[in-house]
Amino acid sequence: MSSSPSAASSPFSRTKQSNSGKKMGMKENKSLNMMISLALLGLVALLAGMQVDGGVPKPKVLGIGDLRHSTTNHQQPDHRQRLLRRLDSLKASLAATTTTTTAMSPSPSPAGSTVAPVMTSSRVYHATDYGADPTGKTDSTSALMKAIDDAFKAPNDRNLMPGITDLGGAELHLDGGSYLVSSPIKLPASKGGNFKIHSGSLIASDDFPNGRFLIELWANPSSESAATEDVVSLAVTSSSNYDYEYITIRDLLLDANFRCGGIAVVNSLRTTINNCYITHFQTTGIWVKDGHESYISTSYLGQHITAGNDPNEKNFSGTGIKLIGNDNAVTDVVIFSAETGILITGQANVITGVHCYNKATGFGGTGIYLKLPGLTQTRIVNCYLDFNGIVSEDPVQLVVSNCFFLGGGNIVLKSVNGKMSGVNIVDNMFSGGGNGVDIVKLDESNGPFKDIDQVIVHRNNVDGMRLKTTVAKATVSGNGTLWTVDFSPVLLFQDRIEHVQYTLQTSSAFPNHALRNVSQNKVVIESENAVNARVDVSVDQSVGNSISIS
Repeated sequence: MSSSPSAASSPFSRTKQSNSGKKMGMKENKSLNMMISLALLGLVALLAGMQVDGGVPKPKVLGIGDLRHSTTNHQQPDHRQRLLRRLDSLKASLAATTTTTTAMSPSPSPAGSTVAPVMTSSRVYHATDYGADPTGKTDSTSALMKAIDDAFKAPNDRNLMPGITDLGGAELHLDGGSYLVSSPIKLPASKGGNFKIHSGSLIASDDFPNGRFLIELWANPSSESAATEDVVSLAVTSSSNYDYEYITIRDLLLDANFRCGGIAVVNSLRTTINNCYITHFQTTGIWVKDGHESYISTSYLGQHITAGNDPNEKNFSGTGIKLIGNDNAVTDVVIFSAETGILITGQANVITGVHCYNKATGFGGTGIYLKLPGLTQTRIVNCYLDFNGIVSEDPVQLVVSNCFFLGGGNIVLKSVNGKMSGVNIVDNMFSGGGNGVDIVKLDESNGPFKDIDQVIVHRNNVDGMRLKTTVAKATVSGNGTLWTVDFSPVLLFQDRIEHVQYTLQTSSAFPNHALRNVSQNKVVIESENAVNARVDVSVDQSVGNSISIS
């Protein structure tokens, strides 16, 4: 195990011997002499040029003073003045250079004296300066932790949120190395913010503790299972007493070695995880609990490294990302292997640009699972569900739009307490294998949905799957007194039509007609007399406020 460097070899102080200072002074004097020589050569060339008369050089070289007072010079007056100005400019430039160089050159130190050490104010803490092994052959845990501790101990009287010290943009720079670690790389419990970890790889050792994470923003860590207890009954709370703020984790490869998770973000504010590759996690790739505004973007997560069609796909386990908190965002992320791509148990989160091909629905996989019945408040936009889908329990205020579902992937609305409200599933594309899979399915195995309000499933296009919608139109034609339109194959809810609009077109007469029935999602129109007519009908299941079905 690598130990931290001694103070004498600290990366933040440099001591030079007196002879080093002398050598530096000699080098600078040589540079100065060269500059003076070049300037003098230029001066001589200019003076020589001024002595040319008709192309024949004069043997006499005048000094500057002689030139100024010469009355026999054959140069034109204006040309002569320009040359004088150039000489003055060169002289001034030479004098300024001499002054600057002399000021920068250190004065010779007395014999036996020592040059004062040069202290750097940089807050970039390099892993290799602390003895971390970038080859991954030896354990670098203590070296990395020492670098983080030094970053958090740097003096600063500025705060972000109350109690959170502003570290001024300090960085743990991994120098492009791969580091073996035997315990979590965690931030101190002393709280801090404006800090970055970046540019390298972390690999969990074979004895890394189970239930923990490679990187932990976690002031009082235990284990994921102990901290979460029961996700189903978890009441997500927002705390104002945050432990960390404005922490950035980026440009990392995290290999959990099937021993632990990737990143834990607990009770942290405004955390950024960007351009990370997290693999071989035992339980969870990224675990966000409580806190506020964690932004995960442009990252790749997979329990097993694959590009699809993996022969062991049915054995994939774990979860790519868990969001157990509110106001978070996952953007432009690929989850390529896990039983569940994203599990959300907090409200007001947004998922956009995510590609989930973690595990097919046929093998028991789920792309995105919303597990907060009655308090969803989640937006899923521009995502790609690849042979899996979205499950939402008792959705309240849910938007799924402009997404692409491939391979029979669909949306399942699951009843827990029978409530569904404020759901918009619009403008999506569904593509399947012609196996009769509904694009939106109601899972009422725990009981029917009884409280349904403001649910819109509309404007989705379908190929090889069964269309389900809450808004539909149809046309029937014939000669008679009854016209029946059966919307049950396409309407999402059974025996529920909130609004009907129809027109009866005929050229033979002006019959009396009326809407007679809308039960079982069938619309019946009856006319007083038999006529040859065309009937256009549109229905809507979404109109109404707080309507209960008893």
